Amino acid sequence: MKKIKKGDQVIVLTGKDKGRRGTVLRVLDDRVVVEGVNRVKRAVKPNPLKGTPGGFIDKDMPIHISNVALYNPATGRGDRVGIRTLEDGRKVRYFKSNGEVVDV
Repeated sequence: MKKIKKGDQVIVLTGKDKGRRGTVLRVLDDRVVVEGVNRVKRAVKPNPLKGTPGGFIDKDMPIHISNVALYNPATGRGDRVGIRTLEDGRKVRYFKSNGEVVDV
């Protein structure tokens, strides 16, 4: 079970976007793409078959998974996550600081 999943709210811990909060768009092997974080400008060629114009676009690039932490709404900051097995056999994620379950 992964500790960070698609759709989670995360906070960036290090880098040029430190302290920014965003939603995880994609999870790669050891990297995540966070909405509005690590944006770069990329040049794209026009493609008349698809109808896309050329020019410069802003693109969200992946950031290493160790540089983000799951956002804890109870404390209002990033928190470490653990995995716990419930009595009914389900595996759930929980915040290490207060023991609150992330997955309901």
